Amino acid sequence: MMNFDCFEILTFDCYGTLIDWESGMLLALQSILSAHQIQLDETSILEHFAKFESELEQGAYSKYRTILNGVVQRFGKEFKFNPSCAELNALADSVKNWQPFSDTVEALKVLKQRFKLVIISNIDDDLFAFSAERLVIPFDLIVTAEQVKSYKPSLNNFNVAIQKLGVSPNKILHVAGSIYHDIIPATSMGLSTVWVNRRLGKHGSGAALPAQGQPTLEVPDLKTLASMVSG
Repeated sequence: MMNFDCFEILTFDCYGTLIDWESGMLLALQSILSAHQIQLDETSILEHFAKFESELEQGAYSKYRTILNGVVQRFGKEFKFNPSCAELNALADSVKNWQPFSDTVEALKVLKQRFKLVIISNIDDDLFAFSAERLVIPFDLIVTAEQVKSYKPSLNNFNVAIQKLGVSPNKILHVAGSIYHDIIPATSMGLSTVWVNRRLGKHGSGAALPAQGQPTLEVPDLKTLASMVSG
């Protein structure tokens, strides 16, 4: 059993951990693909998203809105259609409608009673603002890709967050749904990690690239983590 008394701060990935990004992106991408008579199952759409997003996040930094526009372009190139201007923006525009998982807000309320809560997310500041309203709980620090000009799994995102927090890494517990984006880099930096396995029982790795990592703790949802913390 993990000793939660060791930690002062919980850092969170947002999309795929707190916010159900897969359901949100599927609504947007299925609409675009259907308009061009492209029929793909959900698993295939998410796998293509993971591949395209990862490729676009390599090299020089671009805002996440640009990355999402590029994902739509890649779908068009892959499946031989030309997205309209509205379709190019549709995925990024859909972020404002992405919903928290059903257990997220109540779990955050419980965890907030004991820890400082921090966001480390591959997102733009203005896009996260929509999600922040839905998450309700005020965070003690928000570190976005736009602020640090890099995307996880880059260690830079974690380094900046740790520097801003001004505490020893052993006082931080990183909570995330992606092995690829979060658990592997955070573990490599000596952080304790909780893998929120939101895809338990589902096929494939969803909207994140498949990866193998060893979290300190695995839970199926945030409600379970909050219950463990509160005893």
